[in-house]
Amino acid sequence: MLKAHSSVTALLRYTGISIPDKVATCRNITCMQHLFGAVRWRSKFTAAPLLTAQPARALIDEQIAIQGRFLPPHWPVTVRAHMHSEEGDLWEAFSHYKTNENGVVNLTTDHSVGGSYVGCEPMGLFWALQPAPSAREGLRLRKKDVETPYVVQLSLWEGHVSSSKRPIEDEQTAGRLAASTVERWYMTPHTRRVEIRQNGIVGTLFLPSGPGPFPAMVDLWGMGGGLNEYRSALFASKGIASLSLAYFGHKDIPGPLDELNVGDDYFRSAYNLLQDHPEVCGERIGLIGLSYGVYLVLRMATHIGVKPMCVIGINGPLGSYDKFPGIKSGDVVNYQMLDEHGNFSLRHFTMPSMIPKENQIKFEMLECPLLCIVGEDDYNCASMETANEIEEILRAAGKAQLFTRLSYPGAGHLIEPPYSPNARVSLWTVKPKKINAIWGGHPAPHAAAQEDAWKKMLDFIEYNLRK
Repeated sequence: MLKAHSSVTALLRYTGISIPDKVATCRNITCMQHLFGAVRWRSKFTAAPLLTAQPARALIDEQIAIQGRFLPPHWPVTVRAHMHSEEGDLWEAFSHYKTNENGVVNLTTDHSVGGSYVGCEPMGLFWALQPAPSAREGLRLRKKDVETPYVVQLSLWEGHVSSSKRPIEDEQTAGRLAASTVERWYMTPHTRRVEIRQNGIVGTLFLPSGPGPFPAMVDLWGMGGGLNEYRSALFASKGIASLSLAYFGHKDIPGPLDELNVGDDYFRSAYNLLQDHPEVCGERIGLIGLSYGVYLVLRMATHIGVKPMCVIGINGPLGSYDKFPGIKSGDVVNYQMLDEHGNFSLRHFTMPSMIPKENQIKFEMLECPLLCIVGEDDYNCASMETANEIEEILRAAGKAQLFTRLSYPGAGHLIEPPYSPNARVSLWTVKPKKINAIWGGHPAPHAAAQEDAWKKMLDFIEYNLRK
């Protein structure tokens, strides 16, 4: 300690700092560490455990680097993620690790040995989120207010724990070592959200920051109805204007909520509205649809006189099957669209052989590239059979070069932006009776499919709308 004292005193004299002898000779020289990083000394104190997550604020498709430090070496620890949905339901995920010889756990490089997933999955705590045991049944996590983030709490725990083994919702429970918070956004700060209620069109337009005109997408979802904005918001955050378009089950569209009350004129008007927008490059517009939205965007591209530059279809049918749309909630049971477990499924009804020829898309009329994304574990739509049929039709028409397929084993129906939790089964309707829809998909391969498909979708859009 005398040696340390003489070194500090000499350093103070060299820098010209005047300090009383009694301070210079003090055994506690912690303040010197702040002033002079090169000063080292032994201490009986160790740093408290630390959990870091960087960046703490990011878009939903960006990776977060999570690391725990200042822990005992070769020590079992749990990293937990939890958040509350906009409806107030608790979602959580757990991963189990052992620290390395330096007392560090790094989720980017280390393998989880248990919990909600196993293996090296840097974003596993996000895509593995599931409703807590106390939450309601049949939940699906979907962002409604895209102008606010998901706020995810991360925490570091001693030992390997999970909600099924011991309750840890109380953050004061013994064993919690450190915590951190991250924000997950669908919109960058200067992305603009514009509600559209014009000429009967119901939608939301998202515009990137900066000067336009921008390439653009028309974004359609499935027969779940309503207005889903989060994919469009993320497109705009990547520099692509996007119109999220409602067509079914929305209060601002005239007619019964449980019936499809719009036709070709509605979709043509929506396309033209986007094409004529002063901040959109009218010659560089693409279409994207999921589920029944696939049929609609393919119909737009081939039957109603608009000329998109590209189309993306995610797990959808090649035509409209009899008695649907126009199906009412009570008709689900009548049409026997339930599987052996009582879950709603349209897989059988979307087989190409089940769709009358007069209701099928005339793919020989397609003039733009089509990216077909298939979840091979899709339990709600005959996606693989549909992709096979489309490819065969285009090949016979001499247009095979327009077709690209991305096919993912273990992925289900709901292939969404990266790191979104998959719901294999979720609530479909409560009237006249409670019925769940089965979507399919296994957590890890479905998450891998979402990550890969999103990157390739963006590449596809960039190539076809900016070339």
